[in-house]
Amino acid sequence: MDSSETTTTIHHQYYSSSSPSSSPTSSLPSLPPTPPNSVVLSPCAACKILRRRCVDKCVLAPYFPPTEPLKFTTAHRVFGASNIIKSLQDLPESQRADAVSSMVYEANARIRDPVYGCAGAICQLQKQVSELQAQLARAQAELVNMQAQHAHLIALVCMEMAQSQAQQYVPSHPIDGLAAGGPYVDAFYIDADSSQGSMWEEPLWT
Repeated sequence: MDSSETTTTIHHQYYSSSSPSSSPTSSLPSLPPTPPNSVVLSPCAACKILRRRCVDKCVLAPYFPPTEPLKFTTAHRVFGASNIIKSLQDLPESQRADAVSSMVYEANARIRDPVYGCAGAICQLQKQVSELQAQLARAQAELVNMQAQHAHLIALVCMEMAQSQAQQYVPSHPIDGLAAGGPYVDAFYIDADSSQGSMWEEPLWT
């Protein structure tokens, strides 16, 4: 085989190897397709503080959102993560929110008052209620007293008005005999029981 044939054969092999089917791009490994609408959720505050992976059905996620880290920090400081998780798992879902609120409230009370905790706050509130009830009883007694005084003043005013109206109808200088309850006398009549007798018994001229 001469040199011209050898060159033709090498060129043919080079072009056949550089065909599109054997391109470098096709030799790269194919990546798995990205699932559509994939959303990366941030871990809840509990898992973020505990530095663990937050699973899909995390029992703490609905009650300790990532925007409220202090809520879990306070409860975790007093009760601990394992006790919180165990308490929530033993309760039905309808009561878990109230249980978390109670634990957070008790934890705050224990931090403020390590000795009495929530019981100390309840005793203080009961004392305030007793004081307010005593103040209310005193106010009600004063109200009843003021109402009685008001009624007494109204009665006195009514009596004075009645007396003043009665005095307006009585004359200041009563007629003699009428005021004393004696017989009525005028120029033409004298009582038959009078000692002077009747004016017709004696003649007018003597």
